[in-house]
Amino acid sequence: MRRNDPLIVGGGPAGTSAAISLAMAGVRPVLLERQRVTGDALCGGFLSWRTLQSLERLGIEGLEGHDIDRLRVFAGQATAEAPLPHKALGISRQQLDSLLLARAEAAGAGIERGVTVREWHDGTLETADGASLKPETLFLASGKHDIRGLARPRQDPGNQTLGIRVRLAAHPSLARLVGGAVELHMFERGYCGVELQEGERGNLCLAVRKSRLADYGGDPEVLLAAWAAESPAFGERLAFREKGCDAIGAVPYGWIARATLPGVFRLGDQSAVIPSLSGEGNGIALASGILAANGWLAGETADRFQTRLARATTRPIGIACWLWHWGERKDTARLIAGGVRFAPWLAGRFAEWTRISH
Repeated sequence: MRRNDPLIVGGGPAGTSAAISLAMAGVRPVLLERQRVTGDALCGGFLSWRTLQSLERLGIEGLEGHDIDRLRVFAGQATAEAPLPHKALGISRQQLDSLLLARAEAAGAGIERGVTVREWHDGTLETADGASLKPETLFLASGKHDIRGLARPRQDPGNQTLGIRVRLAAHPSLARLVGGAVELHMFERGYCGVELQEGERGNLCLAVRKSRLADYGGDPEVLLAAWAAESPAFGERLAFREKGCDAIGAVPYGWIARATLPGVFRLGDQSAVIPSLSGEGNGIALASGILAANGWLAGETADRFQTRLARATTRPIGIACWLWHWGERKDTARLIAGGVRFAPWLAGRFAEWTRISH
């Protein structure tokens, strides 16, 4: 690796969009990805119209997902539905990440799989296999996985948010239930998003407060059963679940990196974490990678880039956090559902306001 070639840690949308943008400009970045085989990330299967535009700019073709054109909201007995401003797409992260990695490699980026970065100290990265790397420029795109020495601030343990995902088997009845909607099911101290992806397989992702999960003995299965009993609509979707579930802890919703270390460009969830109900996680990841690459090519410092990205993400994340906090309380969740039902245009406005501009 030449000294001037950036090192990218993470092969998700943030890291690959930076790699593609750099490679298209004639730079040969090296991207380190910890997984040898591309898996399916916990959440992030919703691609908004803005995200689809970013993918088009990167030369991504052949997306095979499920068309989504409306939002459906459930809050207790209240239900509401409204059209989205533009068409979106439900797609598995396995397909999305595979296409992005292939595009990065085809553009000229170096891809090294099976490399886990453990620690950063004094400008040096230490990998799990004992290698030491001292890049002049680091694009940190490790997603929800923190690296010692570069970790995001820890949340208050009593206020932590956990992510849980289960898969729903493709079935004509499930397809009729969900259709072309992205669904938001709101509960006390938690919510769930449901969408169909390629092959009409369903993706069901929960964001729940650790304190709420503790009410059910810390057992996700007990929580899912309780929510199914509380909400018949949720129970209908959960009836199609496949075995097993995935979980990730301490998701710092609302956090934004407003400063960084020299030479370290923080991207994606390592730069700003928007509540998943907004459907803009992929949008921020791709935008951050493109903006960082273009900024670096123009001679922008990491700290200046981080300040610029923080400004761009402040409003969408602030609005999404407001919706999240209202949605996890029964009385205000019903107000959200009522607002969508009686003024459907509001859903479109909030969808637009929670997109990142770049």
